[in-house]
Amino acid sequence: MRIEDVPFCITDWSRVAETIHPGETGHAVWRTLELGNIRVRMVEYSAGYLADHWCVRGHVLLVMEGEMVTELKDGRSYPMTPGVSYQVAENDAPHRSRSIRGAKLFIVD
Repeated sequence: MRIEDVPFCITDWSRVAETIHPGETGHAVWRTLELGNIRVRMVEYSAGYLADHWCVRGHVLLVMEGEMVTELKDGRSYPMTPGVSYQVAENDAPHRSRSIRGAKLFIVD
């Protein structure tokens, strides 16, 4: 990832507007900043969340609270807990998230 055209800045995530994104089940609440050529998000999955699509975008994702499972379209799955991250390149491994009890994530893509 090459970060371009992003000046130094501090983010108070409590001041970033929320958007709701329904999943196949449950929902995700995003707080999103578009900065230069990157998107930075604080995301909270509701209990019972299952993404409604297979994502092919590259990400760096860190679980901050709760638990989730990252599923790959090829059938692999990875349980993720606080302090665990994944990194994936654009178009490398279609993936989606699910969470039984909810989770809070920090994502850069």
